[in-house]
Amino acid sequence: MEKYLKVLNEAQKAPVLHKDGALMVIAGAGSGKTRVLTYRIAYLMDQGVDSFNILALTFTNKAAREMKKRISEIVGSSEAKNLWMGTFHSVFAKLLRFEADKLGYPSNFTIYDTQDSQRLIASIIKEMGLDKDIYKYKQVQNRISSYKNSLITVKAYFNNPDLVEADAMAKRPRTGEIYKNYVDRCFKAGAMDFDDLLLKTNELLTRFPEVLMKYQNRFKYILVDEYQDTNHSQYLIVKALSDRFQNICVVGDDAQSIYSFRGANINNILNFQKDYENVAMYRLEQNYRSTKNIVNAANSIIAKNTKQLEKVVWTANDDGALIKLHRSTTDAEEGRFVAESIFEHRMQEQLLNGSFAVLYRTNSQSRSIEDGLRKRDIPYRIYGGLSFYQRKEIKDVLSYLRLVLNPKDEEALKRVINFPARGIGQSTMDKLLVAANHYGRSIFEVMENLDKIDLKINSGTRRKLEDFVTMIKSFQITNESYDAFAIAEHVAKKTGLLLEFKKDGTPEGIAKMENIEELLNGMKDFVEGQKEVADATGNLGEFMEDVALATDLDKDTADEDRVALMTVHMAKGLEFPYVYIVGMEEDLFPSAMSMNTRSELEEERRLFYVALTRAEKQAYLTYTQSRYRWGKLVDAEPSRFLEEIDEQYVENLTPVDNYRYKSFINSDIFGDVDKSKLRQIKPQAGPPPTSHKPNENQLRKLRKLKPELATPVGNTNEVDPNLGEGSLVNHTRFGRGTVLKIEGIGNDKKAEIKFDKGDIKKLLLRFAKLEVLS
Repeated sequence: MEKYLKVLNEAQKAPVLHKDGALMVIAGAGSGKTRVLTYRIAYLMDQGVDSFNILALTFTNKAAREMKKRISEIVGSSEAKNLWMGTFHSVFAKLLRFEADKLGYPSNFTIYDTQDSQRLIASIIKEMGLDKDIYKYKQVQNRISSYKNSLITVKAYFNNPDLVEADAMAKRPRTGEIYKNYVDRCFKAGAMDFDDLLLKTNELLTRFPEVLMKYQNRFKYILVDEYQDTNHSQYLIVKALSDRFQNICVVGDDAQSIYSFRGANINNILNFQKDYENVAMYRLEQNYRSTKNIVNAANSIIAKNTKQLEKVVWTANDDGALIKLHRSTTDAEEGRFVAESIFEHRMQEQLLNGSFAVLYRTNSQSRSIEDGLRKRDIPYRIYGGLSFYQRKEIKDVLSYLRLVLNPKDEEALKRVINFPARGIGQSTMDKLLVAANHYGRSIFEVMENLDKIDLKINSGTRRKLEDFVTMIKSFQITNESYDAFAIAEHVAKKTGLLLEFKKDGTPEGIAKMENIEELLNGMKDFVEGQKEVADATGNLGEFMEDVALATDLDKDTADEDRVALMTVHMAKGLEFPYVYIVGMEEDLFPSAMSMNTRSELEEERRLFYVALTRAEKQAYLTYTQSRYRWGKLVDAEPSRFLEEIDEQYVENLTPVDNYRYKSFINSDIFGDVDKSKLRQIKPQAGPPPTSHKPNENQLRKLRKLKPELATPVGNTNEVDPNLGEGSLVNHTRFGRGTVLKIEGIGNDKKAEIKFDKGDIKKLLLRFAKLEVLS
């Protein structure tokens, strides 16, 4: 252990060696907090603390895996396997599996993702006969989610007149009923959503003191990463579990608290010293990640916030390059600039694509960046887009597998009962649903008891329903002796799913087949990996839980050399040598929806701080003069955050050197000129013209005119005298290219150019915006 402690600086070593009691580690960006957490856990185990008695809660499953791997190298893999380590949702899902029966749930309960929850809420709104334009299912789902994270149960909701009145004022008076129906349907389906994993854990620890005591004695040492991002529900779980021994270590940075929109409460970290006795405070202020210019620029920004814990982040790294600020005319030009800059850095410094990240405030901004990268043939990956597990064909396979584990799962059943088609229509499903609600049972239980219920369905449909029940039950029996991969392969074949996509024959059908193959490959890999985990069997239940709790960032993409595109929120906890923060404009960053109060604006500033501190070597900030919003080109104004950076750390690549006219009056008030009201000018006396159109003789005369006179008047460029055959040029739209030949004279002079992408184009030189590179 001693040799590992030597790699820590004195500030990092102090919290690692602090064994008992409550301690808070304020860790600035890039200061090595993951290393501190890792070595602290290893040190506790080295001091005789049983690995079974340590609970570590991290920000992502990926972070937990990396920490466990490091701990294995220090104390040995067999002991590291015993640690309870992961995200709040994954750790407490595991706890709930053991204790679910106390709350009336099966131990194999399904975990509904956001899409499942929204589909169920949409069904309930339809069944209740409510206007879907008033009761928008996504809004209702967000509201229910916020209730659960604030521990507002259905009972608490109806006991709070203010909440009921607020929904009535919003013209959604039946929100409470939807909430109640949603909770009842989830319970009946043996399902919990993400928010339930925390809400039900709180319920378990509150209603069953013996369970609380059991886990208090189990988790004698608790460590929480990113404590500033905990919400009220998470805060209460940690408070309850740590109350007996008070051996709690929280690590975080109030300057990186950016998740209030999903319930995170910055006061959890600000008030930590009030919640526990004799709290030891440690600060990690040395940044190992970024250059001095980046660290100092970030400090100058965050200093503008009034609500923060005291710390001074510094670095011993080199000064590094200044932060580059670039102004573009439009968002399309911004995308081209980013792509061009990445291309140049990559070529000049022999870098991988994975060295670069483009961060933006909203997902919609990715389009222009993608266009720029595609035209430069730069491979990229969007994080936070459609997850692999959200694709239709994958959801279909997973829904069958969910039914194998939990036949009560209503959303999974409705998805696949007639896919592939087996003649079970919507009217049959409606009858089953009515019967299920009447008896307070799941749809599958109704299907199991068709002989006891008069459903008024014909014998053919009844037989199809019975065949479906038999098929699912046969899968359940097979599952008892199969691992996750084997049962999935068996189900995909027996249900006819593989045959369905194989019959398709279209490129889309082939792509779906390949995706299912990729799913099976992943399951095989998972089964092999579970052999290294203590008490794991690689069964279907373990895999389904891993999938349900996976995030987009958990996917290992080390083998994919691609530029990373993501929102700043997604970038939390990551780092890249080169970072481009695009769209630095008012109403975009800071967001127009987050400037109503000082606290909202301060969170936006913290978000910018997080974005800038992702950069190790070089940061670019870009903004545009105009940007397409909802299909319209609108003027843009530089973000106030750009002015807040100390100018000594910034190099402006596009200084403002000319005045740009701004209209102070909206031109729409004047309307268009109505030319029909203009008085016609009568022709002079004389013979009238024979035609308004030139005749063939006139056209022939025009054609004989010199080219300079016959060509239309327009915006023309002076041709660079250095331009010749073999010249290397750059075009704003087509990129770099080589001039193959030049032909024509005067204004008709053309250049035939072969561009790096392989296209050969002939361009009129007086219009072409070409830059001669050599």
